[in-house]
Order: sequence, then C-alpha cells, then structure tokens
Amino acid sequence: MKLIFDINGGDNKAEIIKGAIDASNEFNKEIILVGRENFIKENLQGLDYDKDKVEIVDASENIENNEEPVLALRKKKDSSIVKAMTLLKEKKAQALVSAGSTGALLGGGIFIVGRIKGIKRGVLPTLIPGLKSNTLVIDSGANMDTSPELLEEFAILGDVFLREYYKIENPKIGLLNVGVEEGKGNALYKEAYQRLKESDLNFVGNVEAREIMDNDVDLLVCDGFDGNVLLKSIEGVVEFATKSLFHGIATSNLDDKSKKAFTEFLMNKFKKLDAKEVGGTILLGIDGNIIKAHGNSDARAIKNAAKYAIDIVESNIVDKIKDKVEK
Repeated sequence: MKLIFDINGGDNKAEIIKGAIDASNEFNKEIILVGRENFIKENLQGLDYDKDKVEIVDASENIENNEEPVLALRKKKDSSIVKAMTLLKEKKAQALVSAGSTGALLGGGIFIVGRIKGIKRGVLPTLIPGLKSNTLVIDSGANMDTSPELLEEFAILGDVFLREYYKIENPKIGLLNVGVEEGKGNALYKEAYQRLKESDLNFVGNVEAREIMDNDVDLLVCDGFDGNVLLKSIEGVVEFATKSLFHGIATSNLDDKSKKAFTEFLMNKFKKLDAKEVGGTILLGIDGNIIKAHGNSDARAIKNAAKYAIDIVESNIVDKIKDKVEK
C-alpha cells in the first residue's frame, strides 16, 4: 500500500512531512510527498526513514483557503492538490491525506478523481463521541449550500458508511434542527424532514445541537455550514473546559500526587474528544480514498490520519459504497 501526502496544504507544512515519515516508519508503508521539492528535502534532513519508501513529487503551487476552488484548480495545474489528485486518479497510490483547502479537495475529488455513479456531491462525515454512543455528523464542512435532495443523499451515504465501516446494522438517523418537533426549522430542513420521513432510512426525527453528545442517534444530518459550526463549537467548548479544569487543578490546594492523578484522569477522558487522535475523515461520495485532515494538524494528527487512511483502504469502503449506491 502507498499513501500520498499533500505537503503544500495546511498550516504546518514541516509537521506534515514529519507526520508522513512517522506513518511510513510505524506502519511500514511507501509514501509520496507532493509539494515544493526543496522545502521537502530541507525538512527531511535529520529524520530517520527508509529512503526507498519515500518518493518526492515537486509541486510549486498551493491552493489557499481564500481562493475560489474550481477556478484555482483550473489555473494552478502545478498545485500540490492537483498533482496529488492526479496520482490518486492514476492509481499510483491507494489514498491521499491532505490538510489543505476543503473546497479544493472537494472540487478536485469531483473533477479529477470523479464521483461515485449516482452521487451528486462529496461529503465529510465526522464522528463525535457521546455518553451513550458515538454520532456521525454529516456534512461537517464540504457543502455550504445544499438542498433537501442533497441532505437525503448525505443521509444515504452516512447510512451505508455506518453499516459497512462501523458495522452498525440499522443506524438511527436524526436531522439537526432548532427543535425536536416536526415542522421546526427553515424551508430547507422542513422539506428534508419530509423526505427523510418518507424514505426507507431509519429516520427518528429532529435532534437539537445540545443533545448531540447525549443521545442514541448514530447519524446526524445537516448541511456543511451548520455541521462545521457545530463541530467547531464543540472543539471550542472542549478546549475551554480542558484549560479551565487543568488550571483549577494546578492552582488548587491539592498535594502533588492528587494533582497528578486528577490530571491523568482528565487527559484520558478528554483524549477521545481530541481531533488529533483521529487525524482526519474520508470524503464520502468520491471514487477514491481522500482523507481530509484538520488545517492546523501537527505530526501526530497527520500520522493518525494516515492510520485512518490505511483502515479505510483495508476496509474497501469505497467499493462497498459503490455496490450499495449504484444498485
């Protein structure tokens, strides 16, 4: 198995290189580093790795988050995303890991790699740990503007993903909304509710954002704008709570042994809420394994994204989704 890493994308390019090398070493995989060759070679110095397992593909350009994705994909043929997507399309590797522009990844996935037949959009699922069970939020940031039809498509993709990857037999599906009653929300969510209600999916109704981490819904459907705001709100609250608790322990009158015990306990509890533990998520609906990592990913997050990519490839999830959706 070979993995591609987009080096020009993301905020911490040197960390992406280190994370890719760590993944190659730990998981014994060949890798392709796509980015500015001189920068890559400079940052490889001092790292211990098998040179036979590392290939460099030079790419002088990068697509920034503030650029119009489709236009940038057309203009910047030497960008790392375009070159990495082309390598994936040509089957030079089995998966791509990128911390770059979500819009460019979505556009490249659609126009370079290609969509699964019958699917209109690529979509990002993100797993949120909860008290009762985990909940997959879909879409978590790929599509800012959607339609009721697309929300139903997201639900179908999420349903298949939960069945085939997480082995959940009959996923419970909820719709993110401002209230649990039928008829709540704007026109988009009202019509999406009716479509989901009339579908063959196991739709259980509306779910409020405050219930996301304390419910038994397996899949929460929303557009990419609402999903991304939800996830970043959770990240912010978790970060604030973590810092507040650690500060409280550090400035308390507890003895050192108790402080250490409480700190270790909290670190263990908050670990499952750390986005860097998972590292990334697959872009569902695309005919290839594209893993989107967080823009500020460090080496640990990139290594974990690579592990997730390996699991996705080994599970053959794209072909399983194609079998289900194309029927």
